[in-house]
Amino acid sequence: MKINRPHNRLVGSNPKIGIRPTIDGRLGGVRESLEKQTLGMAKATARLITENLRHADGTKVQCVIADRCIGGIAEAALCAEKFAKEGVGVSITVTPCWCYGSETMDMDPLTPKAVWGFNGTARPGAVYLAAVSAGHNQKGLPVFNIYGRDVQDPDDKNIPDDVKSKLLSFARAGLAVATMRGKSYLALGSTSMGIAGSSVDRAFFEAYLGMRVMDVDMIELVRRIERGIFDPREFKKALAWVKENCREGLDANKNHRSREAKDKEWEICVKMTMIVRDLMIGNPHLPGEEALGHNSIAAGFQGQRQWTDHLPNGDVLEAILCSSFDWNGIRQPYIVATENDALNAATMLFGHLLTGGTQIFADVRTYWSPAAIKRVTGKDLEGDAAGGILHLINSGPAALDGTGQQEVEGKPAMKPWWTITPDEAGKCLAATEWCPAVYEYFRGGGFSTRFCTRGGMPVTAARINIVKGIGPALQIAEGVTVDLPADVHDALDQRTNPTWPTTWFAPRVTGSGSFRDVYTVMNNWGANHCAFASGHIGHDLITLASMLRIPVYMHNIPEERIYRPSAWIECGDDFNACRNFGALYGKY
Repeated sequence: MKINRPHNRLVGSNPKIGIRPTIDGRLGGVRESLEKQTLGMAKATARLITENLRHADGTKVQCVIADRCIGGIAEAALCAEKFAKEGVGVSITVTPCWCYGSETMDMDPLTPKAVWGFNGTARPGAVYLAAVSAGHNQKGLPVFNIYGRDVQDPDDKNIPDDVKSKLLSFARAGLAVATMRGKSYLALGSTSMGIAGSSVDRAFFEAYLGMRVMDVDMIELVRRIERGIFDPREFKKALAWVKENCREGLDANKNHRSREAKDKEWEICVKMTMIVRDLMIGNPHLPGEEALGHNSIAAGFQGQRQWTDHLPNGDVLEAILCSSFDWNGIRQPYIVATENDALNAATMLFGHLLTGGTQIFADVRTYWSPAAIKRVTGKDLEGDAAGGILHLINSGPAALDGTGQQEVEGKPAMKPWWTITPDEAGKCLAATEWCPAVYEYFRGGGFSTRFCTRGGMPVTAARINIVKGIGPALQIAEGVTVDLPADVHDALDQRTNPTWPTTWFAPRVTGSGSFRDVYTVMNNWGANHCAFASGHIGHDLITLASMLRIPVYMHNIPEERIYRPSAWIECGDDFNACRNFGALYGKY
């Protein structure tokens, strides 16, 4: 399987990180004595970031350092001018000394900001950090403080581990913010089955994410299918790949359709997949305006019911596009939400931008208590599943990476797409069956992915909800996937729909609040859907949410891992801070 070269498939250059070395501007001994150390901090910060971070598209992150140290307003303006020309979307100010706070600070209201004040005794870097942080807060420009726990000597060029952690966490989240700005959400269709999340809230995308919303009626897919507005050579290649790699599974329907009818459905499903991708990012092989696409970083497909009552469902397009590979090889996954649930799409987008990996869209379907499992199967579960489990199962599609056939340090994972091997992609395909759609739900047919996620994968489930009078609010649950004995899995799975993909999830419980136990997590989940990412990234989601001014109302992240702007302390709590500063891009 081909491994595609990382590249930016959207319009607009990837944001860069600007490094601002600030200095005490007094010439005649003070500034001169600090130039080398200050520039050294800037270069070390840039090196740390470029060596450890990539954009979600797999390209390396670039840093831009100001041409000279910033000792006052004129040099701050020169830096701002350079950053604007270079496409900087995130800024980090570094200093080992006292500087003139409001004269040297970054004043761009849309740029996520952090300040690293060196913990040393020779010069008061921490004093500048405190002063400039106060200035940011007073001016309504939230800033992330970075201050090492241990005192360092002036000639110590190493970045302490705690400082590294904050620099990288800030940079990851800041790049996610800057990457979303100016892109679009593509809504294919409208509201699905009355689901609130698929009533797309344009104001949310505009005010909080800096994105547009593009509405396209699903009839556009019919037009392109009937008029042949897709690449015929790619279609031939794609169909052959699907026949070779997408193994058909259980047909749970009482009346089976003919082989000819199923083959026709496969053809339509493959064309739908190509067309939705083309609508998102364009295709140079198409003529005219169709070649451009809509510069969509995320999308959703309504499907039910107006489409699926008549035509094959969107399960193939959603599963293939959301996976990190297809007939063109290993490539960056797309974000396409089932049922046009735009809020779940936004959550998936957050996870993807932070990890570079595939995100899984799922229903939060059932809480299975130990007593209920014992009653139904006669078995007691052990280990992570002993306190009960949540059945995450989407009504048809989930990305094939969700099988858990990729590995990091011997554990199941959904890896950053550029690290996936052809062998791992092949294992994901082999672990997946494509079951004919259940016709009582999907009268137009189609095919659904069927697999069970391997146990032992650390995952983070999340969901954005909107509450009238408050706006968007995020919930997060870290936990682990679990393996069930085969007979237990079958007994539980058969009670719902065995043709759909299953993940058994055990959230990490704390004994109090919304995480008192597994039942309480289920009972407090804010919607019928969630998105989950590989790894425990709850702290990065909290950092990202604070940049966007989206409060987090439910999480199980230990306090020592939480990193927010300094003003959040003065505001008292997350909700007060987000309400005080308001949506990043204007009034909601």
